[in-house]
Amino acid sequence: MNTVKHLNGSSLPPLRKKRYLFWIKTYIPAMLLGSLLGTYLDLYFVEKQMYRFPIRPYPEIFSINIVFTLVVLPVFIFIYLYLMKKVNGWGKAGIVLFLSLFMPIMEKLLEMIGMFAHSSEWKHLYTAGGYLIFLTVIYSFFHWMENKNKSQD
Repeated sequence: MNTVKHLNGSSLPPLRKKRYLFWIKTYIPAMLLGSLLGTYLDLYFVEKQMYRFPIRPYPEIFSINIVFTLVVLPVFIFIYLYLMKKVNGWGKAGIVLFLSLFMPIMEKLLEMIGMFAHSSEWKHLYTAGGYLIFLTVIYSFFHWMENKNKSQD
């Protein structure tokens, strides 16, 4: 049996730290950017009275739904980026287009259950266009971080 002793005296192979470090260096910054953008966009549109969140945690403190911007949005972004890594160029375009068109449907559902309310001036086309831009920016940032981190290795 041919075992190699490592510096720490163990014959076990070293842990794969690079994979986790790569994940932290690419996914986490993109998730944080998405969360920050989502938070500021929600704050802006709530302040402009384009929409509001009738049901939200700590309504006396926050005018937006912080559970969405701090939990739901980062998880959504992680899943989105994971899927984007698995497909080719047309698949990427399809995912962005599908999600952009799906978000107005989700908005309508949230309105029906009372978690979201829009002003009469709001057009759901704004949501589709906004998510198209948002998802493109997030993926571009993620891709840039990925290439930056690969070049440093």
